[in-house]
Amino acid sequence: MALTQEAVAALAEAPVRDVIAIETARARDVRLGRIRAVFGAVDGMARLSTWWHGAAADRLLDERHAGLVESALRVLRQRGWETAAEVSFSEFGERGSIDILAGYRPALALAVGEVKSSIGSMEEMHRMLDVKERLAPGLWWERFGWRPRIVGRVLILPDDRSIRRIVERHAVTMATVYPARGREVRAWLRHPDRPLRGVWFLSDLPNAQRVAGR
Repeated sequence: MALTQEAVAALAEAPVRDVIAIETARARDVRLGRIRAVFGAVDGMARLSTWWHGAAADRLLDERHAGLVESALRVLRQRGWETAAEVSFSEFGERGSIDILAGYRPALALAVGEVKSSIGSMEEMHRMLDVKERLAPGLWWERFGWRPRIVGRVLILPDDRSIRRIVERHAVTMATVYPARGREVRAWLRHPDRPLRGVWFLSDLPNAQRVAGR
């Protein structure tokens, strides 16, 4: 039995005018929370898609992520690192993939690269990087046949002001978890002589002059 607009409004605890607006393709005039409540009242779900300059935001983020991975791999290979991308794992109940795994055999060093085109949950990001750092040496041994003695963990972020502002807002946490920055990270990539945890701001543009990051 179909519900009336009044019944849907009552279930959603929303004004009838909002139900009518949604039904007549005028949802832009309704608050997002009420749109979700109305759909929920009829066992539905509302999803929000964001578009930017004519393209879906999730696709743009995927493209930016891919650009950052490509830029980081290029720098690592130029500096003599062996590299692997999107290394999947399923160990001890943990599943996922490591964006970039890179080994520098002369120093028996391993870099675990986590690429983020945007920053969501800090807590979850730190937790997953802990897992990946712990599993990475074994994954490298299985794939390349030598065991790392030094492991570095590098959070790779796009070099733009909005991301830098987020990092600055969480300055104490970020400095504790990823104390190394710019010059120190770049120096470590040239001579990985100790364990390291750092943030690498990197351009996702295919420009050789900017790709080294900051």
